[in-house]
Amino acid sequence: MTGEDALRTRLLALSTCNVSDALDKLGIRGVAIGIRPVWDCGRIAGRAVTIKITAAGVQKSRHHLGTEAIDGGGAGDVIVVDNGGRPDVSCWGGILATGAKRKGIAGVVIDGACRDADEYPGIGLPVYSRAVVPCSARGRIMQESFNTLVQLGGVQVRPGDLVLADENGVAVIPIESAEQVIGEAENLLGREEEMTAAIAAGASMAEVDGRFAYEKMLDGDRQG
Repeated sequence: MTGEDALRTRLLALSTCNVSDALDKLGIRGVAIGIRPVWDCGRIAGRAVTIKITAAGVQKSRHHLGTEAIDGGGAGDVIVVDNGGRPDVSCWGGILATGAKRKGIAGVVIDGACRDADEYPGIGLPVYSRAVVPCSARGRIMQESFNTLVQLGGVQVRPGDLVLADENGVAVIPIESAEQVIGEAENLLGREEEMTAAIAAGASMAEVDGRFAYEKMLDGDRQG
């Protein structure tokens, strides 16, 4: 198992809530708000492959949006599509989902809308987006760039950063901070599991709060 595979395996054992707490403790902004699973697809984690979308117009795109990301992505990657949160036009659909699934892509996270939501369970590709609409991209939007800096719900995403998505939302971890963030998230999860076990064994909430300093769990040194 490579180092990247090991990080992905550890991430899949965490929730975005665990990672959000770790990011908060370390002073790193990384939670994208308002992007949810389109179907009951489960948790995904992987390296970001990015797509930047812009308006269609006089300048034409050389490729249909998403095709380069699928061909350039690898097994376990997460495609991140930045359409600026637009809810009125789709930037992902069933044919792209079929290609991504065949390539081994772990899933797709979209700051914007998708369509063909009814097809994704049969294809088996996890898709997270801000909205679902029937309107296609043709004549409305096009791909501006592939594997460049993008944003996701106001959070910066670079190619190679780690993305975790589940029922709670989406978290982005800068790759150079991955070991620190994941380690902190694992520690916080362990403390929460101890607290839950104490409550199940009969301890009162006040006892648990006093023993584990619940309110101060995220206190500590922060980085800028």
